[in-house]
Amino acid sequence: MLYTPPPRDPNAPPVRVNLLSDTQTRPTAAMREAMARADVGDEQIGDDPTVNLLCERVADLLGKEAAVFMPSGTMCNVAATLVHCRPGDEILAHETAHVIAREGGAHAALGGFQITPLKGPGGQFAPETFRAALHPRTRYQPPQTVVSVEQTANIGGGTIWKKAALDEIVKIARQHGLSTHMDGARLLNACVATGIAARDMAAGWDSAWIDFSKGLGAPIGGVIAGSSEFIDGVWQWKQRLGGSMRQAGVCAAACIFALDHHVDRLADDHANARALARGLSQISGVEVQEPETNLVFFKPDGSGVGGDRMVSELRKRGVLLAMMDGRIRACTHLDVTAAMIEETLGHVREIARGA
Repeated sequence: MLYTPPPRDPNAPPVRVNLLSDTQTRPTAAMREAMARADVGDEQIGDDPTVNLLCERVADLLGKEAAVFMPSGTMCNVAATLVHCRPGDEILAHETAHVIAREGGAHAALGGFQITPLKGPGGQFAPETFRAALHPRTRYQPPQTVVSVEQTANIGGGTIWKKAALDEIVKIARQHGLSTHMDGARLLNACVATGIAARDMAAGWDSAWIDFSKGLGAPIGGVIAGSSEFIDGVWQWKQRLGGSMRQAGVCAAACIFALDHHVDRLADDHANARALARGLSQISGVEVQEPETNLVFFKPDGSGVGGDRMVSELRKRGVLLAMMDGRIRACTHLDVTAAMIEETLGHVREIARGA
């Protein structure tokens, strides 16, 4: 079961280290300045130059024909399936994927689609698992129209899909007439960690998007890319869902700033995640999953402190983490420093010793 942290107690100590999520980042002073200077227009009629520039850059970054700016990553996923699928169609995704676990049943509620969960370690399914889940097209079973992957796999521990696996999934999908969709919420984390360009990572995928409100540090937005025909369909659903905006260049400017200044520095978040995992692994009774990017999952149960209690005790000390799928998740981002990692480790050691 996924855990949503309760609202903060107004009497709680001030937050010193926020490891809840990379969505907790706040725009830097330089990003705010770029937002204030943004050249704007009416985004809904294609008249905002800053939004248009952002879409052109992301389309080029992902190697696609066109792109559209969306208020959120969830809307990117929902609009993509609404374009790719028809009511009664079947989508295949990992059982822990965001489209299943974190989008409120939107795909069923809005599109009448069913999502078939595929199993596999680390938030990823093997190409062979995908192939085995395919069935002949008959009137007795729903048409299988989309296969979706999440790069990186959040609940899997921020794991990176290997390029070879992505290519094999695309190949199988093509053979069986399925469209391919990449939820790229942390795609650039994967690119920075592997050195693989985003356009190469997304090659062969009919739709792909990147989130700007996570590690890239913008306050809002995702950009989804694909063929011009696909993006025309996304635009129609963006309008229907109330996602069309007016002077959105103020927000798009933050995303452009992030592309220029916050991509390479994702490596700092990965280094901090490794340092946190290394320190946690040296605490008796703490079981840690080795991070591949900026997410660290661990269990302190062997130390005599359960996960819920550890999260609660850390909260009292101004350190915010979350329980997720029975484990504690710590997420590093641009507002987390190496000193904060050491502070967090000190508190965990102290709580474990007290047990």
